[in-house]
Amino acid sequence: MVSQLKVNEIIKQSGSSITIGESGDTITLPSTSTLTNFPENTPAFAVKQASGPGISNGISTKATFDTTEFDTDSAFDSTNNRFVVPTGKGGKYYFQGYTSIPGIDAGEIGQLFFQKNNSGTILHTVVRNYLQGTNQLFRMTSSFTIELSEGDFIELFLYQNSGSGQNVTNTFFTGFKLIGP
Repeated sequence: MVSQLKVNEIIKQSGSSITIGESGDTITLPSTSTLTNFPENTPAFAVKQASGPGISNGISTKATFDTTEFDTDSAFDSTNNRFVVPTGKGGKYYFQGYTSIPGIDAGEIGQLFFQKNNSGTILHTVVRNYLQGTNQLFRMTSSFTIELSEGDFIELFLYQNSGSGQNVTNTFFTGFKLIGP
């Protein structure tokens, strides 16, 4: 049995794949190793807005962001506050949004939802509704996965029906491409 194999290149003899190890094996690379041509969860982004925008009563409002935490492929369009799938980066994506809306009273609702390509179709939503109390703070988070093509875009929207305008606080929007087919 050989305990160490030293080669410069491994080339398949036939077929279309090379297997390293067996099912259940752990493959360990030295900490200074670099993988090339290996799939990554990019593009990936995270943006936030500490306060604002004001949300009018009964009107869906697109969330805006003033801070970019990271944006690996410059895919977040900060002018239009949307994530746009870059050229050649279509596939499955994961998105998450969070916000809090203060000042909601009994029987009123707050909503956070996503739209694709300004279609008006809600992709995924979360709704909060307090049955009692006044001046409640709604904290809402929602996440989903979706298949996207090059040029598709995703936007985050907020809604409330408190009877007066409300300013949201701590709004976050993040997403990344999933590895795999």
